[in-house]
Amino acid sequence: MLPSITFYRTFPFPPPHRSSNRFPFCRTISVSAASMALSGSLAKRSSYEEAVSSLSSLITSRTRTDVSDLNEQFNWMFHYLKMLDLDGPVSQLKVIHVAGTKGKGSTCTFTESILRCYGFRTGLFTSPHLMDVRERFRVDGLEISDEKFVKYFWWCWDRLQEKTDDKIPMPTYFRFLALLAFKIFSAEQVDVVVLEVGLGGKYDATNVVEAPIVCGISSLGYDHMDVLGNTLTEIAGEKAGIFKKGVAAYTVPQPDEAMSALEHRASELGISLEVVQPLDAALLNGQPLGLQGDHQFINAALAIALVCTWLQKTGHGDLISLDCSNNGPLPEQVIRGLTTASLQGRAQIVHLQDDNITPGDLVFYLDGAHSPESMEMCARWFSQAINDEKQQQPLKDYRQILVFNCMSVRDPELLLPRLFNICAHQGVQFSKAIFLPNQSQFNKLGSSTAPPPQPQQVDLTWQLTLQRVWEKLVQSDKGERSSVFSSLPEAVNWIKETARKNKSTRFQILVTGSLHLVGDMIRLIKK
Repeated sequence: MLPSITFYRTFPFPPPHRSSNRFPFCRTISVSAASMALSGSLAKRSSYEEAVSSLSSLITSRTRTDVSDLNEQFNWMFHYLKMLDLDGPVSQLKVIHVAGTKGKGSTCTFTESILRCYGFRTGLFTSPHLMDVRERFRVDGLEISDEKFVKYFWWCWDRLQEKTDDKIPMPTYFRFLALLAFKIFSAEQVDVVVLEVGLGGKYDATNVVEAPIVCGISSLGYDHMDVLGNTLTEIAGEKAGIFKKGVAAYTVPQPDEAMSALEHRASELGISLEVVQPLDAALLNGQPLGLQGDHQFINAALAIALVCTWLQKTGHGDLISLDCSNNGPLPEQVIRGLTTASLQGRAQIVHLQDDNITPGDLVFYLDGAHSPESMEMCARWFSQAINDEKQQQPLKDYRQILVFNCMSVRDPELLLPRLFNICAHQGVQFSKAIFLPNQSQFNKLGSSTAPPPQPQQVDLTWQLTLQRVWEKLVQSDKGERSSVFSSLPEAVNWIKETARKNKSTRFQILVTGSLHLVGDMIRLIKK
């Protein structure tokens, strides 16, 4: 077991090997405007929109029949690296590799933030994105610019187009993004790469990294069962596929069958598997974590363990105690990294600005929860936030509204009851639930702010199914406490109009069930 981690000293300056323009402050580092000249082929196709259009051509539907040849398709990744002459550069990257069902994105975000606060040049690859594909690639905390995305995109695209064939075809969407990430981070000469697994672990495109510095697995649960398996043992076995011989591994408390699978794989490889416990909030000196929700304390603890080991293994052990078993204070860099970390669409609160609505009276609570376990955490976070606000302003009139959408592969009988029951147990009752069709989504690859044209006829079959599940929970007549809208803008307009007509009421809108929905909502209410 790995209890709280003790750091015994901090440096007021960057590690000795760092150049003089590096700083240990927790801020993003500006990027030079200078860039290399574009090649002839790139100059002809330099628009970001054209790059995004080409990228979208790689999107394929995942089905059960695709799973049988995953091993062969995964091995193609090594061929792609050779085609791009990236096999050498990738082997030199100092990678922190993180898998999991829930919390892996938060863990990666905390990890990157801490290391950036120590003055290291960081690369962060996460998925999915909410509004723009460039969100997946961050250098020093900043998403990559349009210009650099275009440059690196066509660099990879042209070479793969030239060298792939019927035997080894162009990589699929996520594999291409992983290759692009490797190109970006090697070209940008980052000190550390924090790599979030896309799906599973064993056959994930990111697992082409054969010698990471350290691996971590966040909380496990049931998700993507069509690909990963129907039991926690199978799912955990896939996640444990990122473990490597000779590479330290960490995880968090897991269900027994999941933990057994992780321990079994670690034993096969002869490596230690340390289990971290939730971070003690008192160690943050009264400051809140940058990512909200009690569940983030376990992700923060996992991040600290990963940072601790990365520093030790990369020659920076003088920044940290080699004895990680004591319960001591956290250094300033770690506290700042944890308290300034940010991640859009996860436990995010946005106050809508409208000239006809009193400031603070229309608040959106955004969380992309889409699995049963993450829905429970979302419900607890939302309920706590609502009850905290009611304590601060007890005389105010409050109304909670749910805006929900999930993919048809999800089971609403598992998602909605958990959300409803936990909120109800905490005294939070939704006065209205709104369900939206998939057609409400904006362009998920590019940065266009305009919604796509709505079709003349929208199939609301799935949304009506969601509504029926909800109405059974609240035991109300159809339409009394729920509605189906044909588009997101239509629903938001209704919410705004309702708030305008009820000026003495504070409306608190929970948006959840789909990261795509959350991304669309952020784009719509922030534009």
